[in-house]
Amino acid sequence: MPLALLALAIGAFGIGTTEFVIMGLLPEVAGDFGVSIPTAGLLVTGYALGVVLGAPLMTVLGTKVPRKRMLMLLMVLFIAGNLLSALAPAFTVMLIGRVIASLAHGAFFGIGSVVAADLVAPDKKAGAIAMMFTGLTVANVVGVPLGTFVGQSAGWRVTFGIVAALGVVGLAGIAKLVPDMPKPQGVHLRHELAAFKNAQVLLAMAMTVLGFGGVFAAITYIAPMMTHVAGFADGSVTWLLVLFGLGMVGGNLIGGKYADRALMPLLYVSLGALAVVLALFTLTAHNKVLAAVTIALIGALGFATVPPLQKRVLDQAHGAPTLASAVNIGAFNLGNALAAWLGGLVIATGFGYTSPNWVGAALAAAALLLAFLSAALERRDGAAPSTVVSGTTPAEQRTAVHH
Repeated sequence: MPLALLALAIGAFGIGTTEFVIMGLLPEVAGDFGVSIPTAGLLVTGYALGVVLGAPLMTVLGTKVPRKRMLMLLMVLFIAGNLLSALAPAFTVMLIGRVIASLAHGAFFGIGSVVAADLVAPDKKAGAIAMMFTGLTVANVVGVPLGTFVGQSAGWRVTFGIVAALGVVGLAGIAKLVPDMPKPQGVHLRHELAAFKNAQVLLAMAMTVLGFGGVFAAITYIAPMMTHVAGFADGSVTWLLVLFGLGMVGGNLIGGKYADRALMPLLYVSLGALAVVLALFTLTAHNKVLAAVTIALIGALGFATVPPLQKRVLDQAHGAPTLASAVNIGAFNLGNALAAWLGGLVIATGFGYTSPNWVGAALAAAALLLAFLSAALERRDGAAPSTVVSGTTPAEQRTAVHH
C-alpha cells in the first residue's frame, strides 16, 4: 500500500477524534461555559449538520483545484476550527469553531476516497479506501478515549489543542507523501452533478443513511442503556465504546478486503446480520457479557458496509465521482442525526432505553431491501459494475475498460 494512504489515514484519525470526542467532554464544556447539557449538545448537532452541508459545498468550491492542494486546504480549515474551539472565550465561538472544522470533514473523506482509489490497481480500490477509513475507526479506539481522559484530567481545551496538532501532522504528511494529481480534465460541475441523476448512486446513498442510521440509533444511547439496563458502572461506558471501536476497525478492514471481490453479497450479509443483531440487542442488553459482545458486533457489521458503499458510489458516478463521494460522507452524518433523533423519540414516548435498538433494526432492514432493489435494477439494465475511472475525460471514459 502506498505511503500516501498513511498520510490520508492520519488526517482521518484527527477528523474522527474531533467528531466523537466531544460526546465524552460535554459535561466539562457545559460546566465551563455555564450552559445546559442539551445546549452543549448543539456542538454535536452543529458538527453533523456542518458535515452534511460542507461536503457538497467544499467539493464544488474545489472542482477547479488539484486534489492534493484541496486536501491540504481542507486540513488547514480543520486546524483553524479546532484551534478556535480550544481558545474559544464563549460557547457561541466554540460552536463556530466546531462548524468550521466540520466543513472540512465530508470533502476530506470524499476527495480522499477518490485519491486513495487512484493510488492503487483497479482490483485494490476498496482496500485503499478502507485503509484511509482505518484512521477514522482507530480514532474511536485510541483518539476518543485518550482525548476524553486528557480532557477530564487536564481540561477539554488541551484535547482540542492536541487535535489541532494532529491536523498539522496530517497536513505535513499530505504535503510530503501524496503525489501531485492533475485536475480531472473535462470534468466540470455539471458532470459532477450528473451523477445524481443515476438511480444507483441515489440508492447507494440511501443505503448509507439507513444502514449507518441503524448503528447510531443504538450507539447514541449506549450510556443510559448500559448503565440502566445492563447494570454497568458509569466508568465502564468508555471501555464499551472502545469495544465498539475495535469492532469498527475489524469490520472496516474485512469490508475493504471483500468489497473488491463480491461487493453486493457483502452488503446483503452485513446489512442483514446488522438488522438481526440490533433486534437481538433488545434482549442481550440485559446481560453484561452479551451486551459487550453485541456492541462489538454492531461496530463490525456497521463498518463492514462503509468500503463497499463508498466504492459503489465511486463505481456508479462514472468519471465524476468526487462530489458524489463527498455527499455520501454527508449521508453517513445524515444517518447519524436522523437515527439519534428517532432513537430519542421512542425513548421520550416511554418505550424504554432498549427501544432505539428496534429503530436501528428497522433502518438496517430497510437498507437491505434497497440493496436487493439496487441489484435487481442493475440486472434489468444489464449493466455490469464498472471500474472507477475518476480523473478521466468523458471521451476517455467511453474507451475505459469495464468489467
